[in-house]
Amino acid sequence: MNRERYGAGKLLLELGMVLLAIAFFFPLYLTFINGFKTYNEVVTSTVALPHIFQFKNFGVVWKQINFLGVFMNSLIITVFSVVGILLISSAAAYQLVRRPGRVSQAIFLIILSSLVIPFQTMMIPLVKVAKDLHLINTLYGIIMMYWGFGIPLALFLYHGFIKSIPRELEEAAHIDGSGPVGVFFRILMPLLKPITTTIAILHSLWIWNDFLLPLITLSSKKNQTIPLASSVYFGQYTNEWHLAMAALTMAVIPVMIFFLLMQRYIIQGITAGAVKG
Repeated sequence: MNRERYGAGKLLLELGMVLLAIAFFFPLYLTFINGFKTYNEVVTSTVALPHIFQFKNFGVVWKQINFLGVFMNSLIITVFSVVGILLISSAAAYQLVRRPGRVSQAIFLIILSSLVIPFQTMMIPLVKVAKDLHLINTLYGIIMMYWGFGIPLALFLYHGFIKSIPRELEEAAHIDGSGPVGVFFRILMPLLKPITTTIAILHSLWIWNDFLLPLITLSSKKNQTIPLASSVYFGQYTNEWHLAMAALTMAVIPVMIFFLLMQRYIIQGITAGAVKG
């Protein structure tokens, strides 16, 4: 009887996981197949496969929004933003953890408090301050803004992870003659690889797909990101769904490749942590 209940429960669990996977995959399926349709097909038969695959949609998008240019903008912004967030937040978390005290605790709580402030309440002050500092409509300006918005969460994750690393490893490195910088990059950073990978994936997906911050800070067409450039297909009087889906398909492919390449590092980090523990 217990074996039968176990088998039935396992079957229901597997069925639920399959249904959940389908629910998550369905929007991606709609985006992909509708990128190969005509506008009329998208409107009349959204879920069905296209009668004839319209590869020309991707060519039209490539030329109309200068996809190579906006792709490079998105890539530059994402890479430099994520690298800066990782370096600044990991170094700050290391100092706050290894130098405990009221000052470190206060700094940590002040930085973390920004997580509860909605972005919409900061939009007008952000634009005003950024304009005064000549950060509006520049790639380096929006990168610095992403540093500010991304560091609190990354600092919180690094802070908790560094607490679990024994100080004896750093003390042994100091005895061998390594300085603080050498200890950080040679000893600590390799140990932070699992959480660093997780933070990199989360922030890369957020920055790559972000629309609101580029909308209010990048007015020049040459500095547009992929989401911002793709918005041209969604208007008040016209919606070119077939071209919009083609643009979104082209935008999501690099992120999917990045996620699939990085996913194995997360699994390796979880496995190594479990064995170590």
